[in-house]
Amino acid sequence: MKKTNPWAWIPTLYFAEGLPNVVVTTLSVVMLMQMGLSDAEVGLYTGWLALPWVVKPLWSPFIDLLKTKRWWVLTMQLLMGSALAGIAFTLPTSFWFQGTMFFLFAMAFASATHDISADGFYMIELDEHNQAKYVGLRNTFYRLAGIFVNGALVSLAGFLEHQLQKPEVYTWLRRIGLEHEHQMPIVYTWTLIFYALAALFIGIWLYHCRMMPRPADDVSSEKSVKEVAHELKTILATFFCKFGAKETVFVMLFLLFYRFPEALLNTMTKTFLMRPTAEGGMALTPEEYGLAQGTVGLIGVLLGGIIGSMLVSRDGMKHWLWPMVCAITLPDVVYIYLSYTLDSNLWVISSCLFVEQFGYGLGFTVLTLYMLFYSQGKFRTSHYSICTGISYLGLMLPGMVSGYVKDIMGYKMFFIFVMACCLITFLVTAFLKIDPEFGKKKIDLEFGKKK
Repeated sequence: MKKTNPWAWIPTLYFAEGLPNVVVTTLSVVMLMQMGLSDAEVGLYTGWLALPWVVKPLWSPFIDLLKTKRWWVLTMQLLMGSALAGIAFTLPTSFWFQGTMFFLFAMAFASATHDISADGFYMIELDEHNQAKYVGLRNTFYRLAGIFVNGALVSLAGFLEHQLQKPEVYTWLRRIGLEHEHQMPIVYTWTLIFYALAALFIGIWLYHCRMMPRPADDVSSEKSVKEVAHELKTILATFFCKFGAKETVFVMLFLLFYRFPEALLNTMTKTFLMRPTAEGGMALTPEEYGLAQGTVGLIGVLLGGIIGSMLVSRDGMKHWLWPMVCAITLPDVVYIYLSYTLDSNLWVISSCLFVEQFGYGLGFTVLTLYMLFYSQGKFRTSHYSICTGISYLGLMLPGMVSGYVKDIMGYKMFFIFVMACCLITFLVTAFLKIDPEFGKKKIDLEFGKKK
């Protein structure tokens, strides 16, 4: 049987894996803010959308029971395309908020399931050599999805909004009966954006229906539900018994709180960049936001991650632990500078975001590698998935209340408070026990990372 060239499906598969995640966690923040929600509401509602990624380890073992990984990938892509169309359909209606949140949550659930099945398909279709060979390609296109959404789509939204604000276009929309209780240009801008995303995703689904290979080993499991449930119980039990009770507590605290400052910043920095100066924000247009945060900032994350991996692979994780902890925390000070100066120079803003995001990419290497370190041994794939779920929970809960905290303090004091919270990151890291040689070993073929 002729093998399909991995270049024919890996780029589009991992672009499709990254795109809905960014839409749910980032693009939704910009849209809901422009639709009139307060920072507290945006933080709370978008925080809930992270729940499927928190709990996905609980249902991931059951995916093997029904159909194949290829079937799950294609079904979830069709569901996500439909959800995107659903958002576009409900935006101009009176129940836009309820409809939008329903479809965003459905897309989040489908995206989390797609992550499981796509990664499983990747490991079934490719042998160990090719898993390592193409890991850079899959990671690159996953990240490119973020640049596409935050950079290109947000900028396009700004352009469309300006076009729809032209008197002749506005008059024509009213003449054909397209009115809405919110600002018409904003509503129909996002309607067009989400219809375009739906068309793109349906196109990817159609492409994969033809181009994704059909591995002989991609079959449904012969295990019963009872057997899988028992295996899940064993996986959870062994996950919490790797070390002694005291050290396990320190590990769980690390997974939950290492990114605590980032969890507070994640949503509020986006609103800060786009809120009017009268509200303490930077008043960036969507086009400026797309360049500064969606392009320059994401490039910083990519470079930070690449350099972080290179440093650890050369000297080991323990050697670079504290420099990387400083890298993920100390650059947050740029938001204090921006909130006090409200410097309108786009290059200054972009440079600040690059520094902060570069530091985040560098410091995130510590979390990724420690999760690999903790997941070693039997059930390492499932244990790594549980680690990511706990880490997502650490992002979700503080993110849900970040808007309320910011509304009480204002942006200036909020960013000072976040810098004080960086002490939590230092504290939970201080109790970790790490093998000095970890990170300098051979490539971990299953995860495509340096061990």
